[in-house]
Amino acid sequence: MRSDTDTRFIRLRPSTQLIAFVGSTVIVAWTIVATAILLMDSIGSGNFREQARRDQQTYELRLNDLSDERDARTEEALAAQTRFNSALDQISLMQSELLASETRRRELETGIEVIQSTLRRTMKERELARTEVDGLRNVSTDTASAQGDASPLGNEMVGVLSDALQETAAQRDEVIASAKLALRSAEDMQLEMALMEEKNDQIFRQLEDAMTVSVAPLDKMFKAAGMNTDTLLEEVRRGYQGQGGPMMPLSFSTKGGELTKETVRANRLLDQMDRLNMYRIAAETAPFANPLKSAFRYTSGFGMRWGRMHKGTDFAARHGTPIYATAEGVVVHADWLSGYGRLIKIKHEFGIETRYAHLAKIRVKVGQRVSRGDRIGDMGNSGRSTGTHLHYEVRVNGRAVNPMTFIKAGRDVF
Repeated sequence: MRSDTDTRFIRLRPSTQLIAFVGSTVIVAWTIVATAILLMDSIGSGNFREQARRDQQTYELRLNDLSDERDARTEEALAAQTRFNSALDQISLMQSELLASETRRRELETGIEVIQSTLRRTMKERELARTEVDGLRNVSTDTASAQGDASPLGNEMVGVLSDALQETAAQRDEVIASAKLALRSAEDMQLEMALMEEKNDQIFRQLEDAMTVSVAPLDKMFKAAGMNTDTLLEEVRRGYQGQGGPMMPLSFSTKGGELTKETVRANRLLDQMDRLNMYRIAAETAPFANPLKSAFRYTSGFGMRWGRMHKGTDFAARHGTPIYATAEGVVVHADWLSGYGRLIKIKHEFGIETRYAHLAKIRVKVGQRVSRGDRIGDMGNSGRSTGTHLHYEVRVNGRAVNPMTFIKAGRDVF
């Protein structure tokens, strides 16, 4: 080290130099490692943000797909309901045609019986006329022989007999013409009856096919939901016991005799129509609909979760998303309930109850009757919940069942 007046020399021992060298090396190495860690962290953060962005795009695409699928299902449900109403209208029209056709057939049978009776009476009258004509001819011949050609009295008698013969012959010809006309009318009626029976058979086949197509999916839907269809229909029948109108069994017999084949067939169709109508009533009062109509995602299903039984299905969506009743029923609870938070309970037919939990807002009151599709609340995060979602339960006779069983069963039909 040199100054203006002096020069000094500093000598470092080898050990000091080694320590200085090692220290400098450690500092440089630490700087390099720290820089590398910072660079790697920066690169990793960039990759994570890119991955998060890609996940977000995938999630948005999935939400859009679910929304499109929901819209498609809604359109299909509306179309199915329209087809169902059209089928009922068509069935009612066909039923009226069947009744009119059966009445017309009865009238034709009565007409044919009258014609046959008239024809038999005409044949008898014709035989009597022929006998009378033959007798008059014999009398005329005998009289002419007895009186002679020149007798005025004989000529007068012959004239009277001739007029009687002509009148009798005219009556006979008229009777024969009437009989022929009656035979032609009977043949025409028989042909009309054959055509009518063929038309009725075609209508019956169409109705039977329509019943098969309409009833089978509904029967499958209720069985897929784990419901006994016989018990279900019996409960509906007990609740709707009014009789009369187009669903009454047909009976055209006024003497208490055996029903015709067409009547038995028509009654069988009416039974199927009654079964279809009871299925329709049951479908309106059972929770086959989805509680959400806007975009959502399933976050937890029915079953064991974290060692405990999860008795419903969770739907996640934005805070305030509208919640809708899944079937017609009566509100039996609309208030806060422990871990459920704001909870709505709706009692339906057939011992079914639905629950809508963790709501942000309740829009119904206890005792209020709601229909399928009525808005009952808003999605929230109340009660014991980790985020905004709807906890949806379905209970049958107090026992929790998988709500997706009903939703999927209804989706296959509606």
